[in-house]
Amino acid sequence: MSPDEARQVVDRLGELVGEGYTLLTWNGLGFDFDVLAEESEALDQCRDLALEHVDMMFHVFCDRGFPVALGKAAEAMNIPGKPEGMSGVLAPRLWAQQQFQEVMDYVAQDVRMTLQVAQACEQRRTFEWVTRRGTKGFMPLQHGWVSVRDALRIPEPDNSWMSDPLPRHRFTDWLNKD
Repeated sequence: MSPDEARQVVDRLGELVGEGYTLLTWNGLGFDFDVLAEESEALDQCRDLALEHVDMMFHVFCDRGFPVALGKAAEAMNIPGKPEGMSGVLAPRLWAQQQFQEVMDYVAQDVRMTLQVAQACEQRRTFEWVTRRGTKGFMPLQHGWVSVRDALRIPEPDNSWMSDPLPRHRFTDWLNKD
């Protein structure tokens, strides 16, 4: 994708937000908007879009102190998961091998899962995921999902029990580039 094409994506996202749509991602702050800002050369616009959008994974991270994989949320909520044998790590390699349909199928399923998780959580007023121990974790969502800007206002949780906790700036450093 050329910088002009990436800029068209940014412009279209801005139009949609202007029409009242809410952008929704799973780790969009830490990955998608960072890449889009670099590729489109539209840092300021991507920064604004990123701060105002709902990144469910980042909301969970700010509230709980750790990220949760989309697949683990989908599994806990009985939502169909990723295509068998596919992962985000494989996508660039498969794309380079011109296996475009496999990557597009993977991306499309990620989008479906993200929306289905959001809808299920809104309905239940709780976020659920399968923990590393195989049990279910729960996070209440009395007020629903919040924007990245609002998630940044959540006090940092006590994660002293973790051996190597992730700092918030891992997801936000790109916002401070000039």
